[in-house]
Amino acid sequence: MEPLTYADVLAARLDDWRVLAQGLHARYRSPDVSSGAAFVAAAVGAAGPHADHLDLTLGHRSVVVRAATRHDRGLWVTADDVAAAHAVTEVARGHGLTPEPHLLAQLELGLDTWSTPEQSRFWAAVLTGDADHHREEGDIVDLAPGLPHVWFQDTDAHDEPRQRWHWDLWLAPEVAAERIAAAVAAGGTVVHDSEAPSFTVLADPEGNKVCICTALDRDGGPEDREA
Repeated sequence: MEPLTYADVLAARLDDWRVLAQGLHARYRSPDVSSGAAFVAAAVGAAGPHADHLDLTLGHRSVVVRAATRHDRGLWVTADDVAAAHAVTEVARGHGLTPEPHLLAQLELGLDTWSTPEQSRFWAAVLTGDADHHREEGDIVDLAPGLPHVWFQDTDAHDEPRQRWHWDLWLAPEVAAERIAAAVAAGGTVVHDSEAPSFTVLADPEGNKVCICTALDRDGGPEDREA
């Protein structure tokens, strides 16, 4: 099974779903936990052979779903994930749940490094207890709930205190501009926006940077870290 490109996924018309850093994501508002649990069970059943591609998080009044294909190079989005997403959407409609894609977000941490193999082993050990918990290129994925994915960006060797960590915050495209405006109004500055809406680099009042990322105007697919 080959990974899909961003264009392929966007063409699939998954209205409830958004492509974030890894995988397809959806969020549904439910009346209560019992209703959410019933939806989760029905969604898994409807996904059939693709159910193993789903991760579902049940909350007090919401259910968050990720559809992704696990591969030895990380998490891909494939045709199986699109099929699973369509099945989940149909179940959500039948259960009367309200999609909330505008509330979706995924945080990644990017580290500039001139030695990815060494750095990825250290941070994998810190975050998971297993220095080998990383994909082939070094990215650390599939961490415990609550921990962001970590990836490594090549750079030249340099002395501290040059900034090395930065955040990548993936959002639904329809809320990115509003979020950027809010950050600027709160004292931030736009450092780089020539690649928008793919990503926009912001800096806080002290110069620390964060990228606001969306799946729009990107080549390749979600598994392609450089895209």
